[in-house]
Parts: sequence; C-alpha cells; structure tokens
Amino acid sequence: MIVNCYLFTTFAAMNQLKFIAMIPARYASTRFPGKPLAMLGGKMVIERVYEQVSRVIADAYVATDDERIYQAVQAFGGRAVMTASTHQSGTDRIAEAVERVGGNYDVVINVQGDEPFIQPSQLETVCRCFDDAHTQIATLGKPFTQEMGFEALQNPNSPKIVVDNQSYALYFSRSIIPFLRGKEPETWLGQYPFLKHIGLYAYRTEVLKAITRLPQSSLEKAESLEQLRWLQNGYKIKVGLTDVETVGIDTPADLERAEAFLQSLNASDRV
Repeated sequence: MIVNCYLFTTFAAMNQLKFIAMIPARYASTRFPGKPLAMLGGKMVIERVYEQVSRVIADAYVATDDERIYQAVQAFGGRAVMTASTHQSGTDRIAEAVERVGGNYDVVINVQGDEPFIQPSQLETVCRCFDDAHTQIATLGKPFTQEMGFEALQNPNSPKIVVDNQSYALYFSRSIIPFLRGKEPETWLGQYPFLKHIGLYAYRTEVLKAITRLPQSSLEKAESLEQLRWLQNGYKIKVGLTDVETVGIDTPADLERAEAFLQSLNASDRV
C-alpha cells in the first residue's frame, strides 16, 4: 500500500496540532483470548494495526496491561506503554498511557487493537475534524448502502449514528435510527441515508482527561455504548465520513474472514 505521507505532513503543519495515536490492547478477551498476538498473514494482528497507524501518525504506541503484548510490540520494533490492569475501557487505558508518555499532545487518536485494516484515509479524516475549533471528540461514520441489505442495518452489533447539520452526533444506537414511519422496512435503505458508526475516536487531550472521570450514564448502560456517556454529559462529537469498510476481529471466525480478506487484497495487488 502506498500512503501519501506528503499530504498528511502538509495538513499537520497547517493545522499546527500535535497528534499521538494510542492502540489499546489486552490479552484477556472473553470471545478471543490472546487476540492481539494471533497471526494474520504471517504477522500478529497488533503488528498490522501498529504498521497501519504509524504510517500516518508518527507518534504511535500500543497501550497494554499484558507483558506478553508489551514484549511482542517491542520485538517487532514498535513502541508500547504498560498500564494498570483495572481499567474498565480502552478510553481509560489510553488516558493513563498518554500521561505516562507525556509530550504535551493536543489530540489523542484511539485506534482499536483489532482493526488491522484501518486505512490512512480514515485516520486523516478523523484528524481533519479538529480543523473545527469546536470539535472536542471526533469519530467516523460510513453510509449504509442498499447492497448491504436490511439485515446489516438492523444488526445491533453495528451501531448507527444520527448527526446534525454541522456533522455533530445527535445520538448513537444499536437500534435503527431514525425510524421511517409509513415506509416498509425493506425499502428503508433507499429512503434515508443511514449512517454506520466506525469505532475510531480522537479527543482533545484535556477532554480525554475529563471524560475518564465521568461515571457511567443511564444511556450508556442501556445501549452499552460508551460514547453515549459523553453525549449525555454535553460533550460534542464531530462525525467524519468514510467510504471504507474495515474488517474488525472479535472472534476466531472473524480472524478467518480477515485472512480471506487479506488474501483477496494480495491477489488484487498481483493483478
């Protein structure tokens, strides 16, 4: 993959913001223990995530509470930060990691450790959200297409977003939002531009520190979506748009799917 590093360097210089990327990774996953160290196309999952991120964000780190992951990252030449094992979320983990690293960064990018196909364009888009001085938190959304089908739209594991006219999030839900009254559900994808949430986040550093001190909110508990805690407490979340579909890895079956996806990419490169 060829990345336009000049484009991002120009953007960063113009914006005059200092970015750091943190990749939270833990070993004790309920559905897939040891997931960051699983092999994908001859490299560990966490290694592929790190490589993708560091191509765009020069200051990239893996934040982990597991010595095996820490040592593995060091072995492939990456940078890692050890954190406490008591964190309830990846957001809490990266907040500690940023404090340990220091460096007076303006914006922290939070890239999930199970997204080996995260794309430079997605990272650049979430960074560009901070061109707007009012942006406190940023994330990404991808339009649902009719080809994806109604089943994809109603999948509760694929949260939906509704945004205002300035592209700030109004709400995130596992349910389909908005509800199209008077329309047959099979036709909804052709009637409204539904937006799928892509779990890439960025925060102004002072905002990250503040939101980690917030208690769980009623909406967060109801939907099991951490970002609702931030919205419910009045924080603004800017939503950038992407047309790229990534392949996240939550289970061993997802790893098999990712392996097939990687092979298809390699095959297309050889054509």
